[in-house]
Amino acid sequence: MNEKIFDASYEYARSLDEQDELSTFRSEFYLKEGTIYLDGNSLGLLSKRAEKALLEMLDSWKEYGIDGWTEGKYPWFTLSEHLGKLVAPLIHASADEVIVTGSTTTNLHQMVSTFYEPVGKKTKILADELTFPSDIYSLQSQLLLRGFNPDTHLIRVKSRDGRLLEEEDIIAAMSDEVALIVLPSVLYRSGQVLDMKRLTEEAHKRDIIIGFDLCHSIGAIPHYFNEWDVDFAVWCHYKYLNSGPGGVGGLYVNKRHFGKKPGLAGWFGSKKEKQFDMEHLFTQAANAGAYQIGTPHVLSIAPLIGSIGMFEEAGIEKIRNKSLHMTSYMMNLISFKLKDYGFSLGNPVEERRRGGHIYLEHTEAARICKALKMNGVIPDFRAPNGIRLAPVALYNSFEDVWKSIDILKEIMVKEQYKQFENKRGVIA
Repeated sequence: MNEKIFDASYEYARSLDEQDELSTFRSEFYLKEGTIYLDGNSLGLLSKRAEKALLEMLDSWKEYGIDGWTEGKYPWFTLSEHLGKLVAPLIHASADEVIVTGSTTTNLHQMVSTFYEPVGKKTKILADELTFPSDIYSLQSQLLLRGFNPDTHLIRVKSRDGRLLEEEDIIAAMSDEVALIVLPSVLYRSGQVLDMKRLTEEAHKRDIIIGFDLCHSIGAIPHYFNEWDVDFAVWCHYKYLNSGPGGVGGLYVNKRHFGKKPGLAGWFGSKKEKQFDMEHLFTQAANAGAYQIGTPHVLSIAPLIGSIGMFEEAGIEKIRNKSLHMTSYMMNLISFKLKDYGFSLGNPVEERRRGGHIYLEHTEAARICKALKMNGVIPDFRAPNGIRLAPVALYNSFEDVWKSIDILKEIMVKEQYKQFENKRGVIA
């Protein structure tokens, strides 16, 4: 940052909001007065459209009873496929390659059980040491189910600095013993965006199936799966896509894999026209719907119907541009206002490698997060010393960013954090 040209004034923040072409979406969300919500990378806020969609779904249950499966505005029987078509543009995939179903971990189990095919010495799974723990638990359990020791058969690429991964290190680990690769699209702590296109190309050169966990990227950055040729992906909808706590997840399967038998077959993976024949012979759907397992959680899917419309209207490229502008602005403010208070940036500064949140590190991070909440700023703590701040394009403003860093400086100047224990809460 060039301090001679950076304008750290409140008035400049307001002027950025006046120029923001996405600012009208802010009024679509329930924003708590006196609170600046910067935790949308953990749980997005409720929108009025999502609320309306949920109430409409309750009404369809009330009105139709069992006939809601085939009648009403959004028949439940094909709801997962309908929403798959609406989510697909966010990752630039074909509509039949995406299905809204399950949860991130359930879907990952499905994908690994389907695509992990150990043959000869090609028996190992490649992941990384910085990924979200649930993904590691899934991979470990899948290896155990196949009779392999996770200590020897789960490769976790090391980080050079504990924050970031280097694509070169991941590629170097793609040995002829690797049968499957599962990586995050964006690292949940540091917010680093991995080069999915490059990693996919390198994996395929070595005849390795590769999939990604998109939980911290979908709805925040564009993906181009129709160009990148990724084999599969899984994600949640409750972070940047604002579908509500525990909202139903999603998965993508590259169409060139259609027809591959799901590792975990379930009733809702059947061809729709065959499902109610009630045969004991599984006839799988001819698209990504084949990888559904159980009956869709209709009331948990419903909010996504309302939320996804805003992404169609705003456009994922515009959302990404605003997100980059906001995180860049936040980093400049941090450098300008907080340089003397022991903070360090743990996220990438380059736009192509930076996701939707800022990752600040401080030895007193847990206490600082509690002080921020006391002052009406909602951050996210990640052990051992990380503060995640996510200015979300659809409902946060540049004024929010300015005020949050101003409040953070006041907390440090007055040492307000010292009244709290430097220990995370039950939910960090």
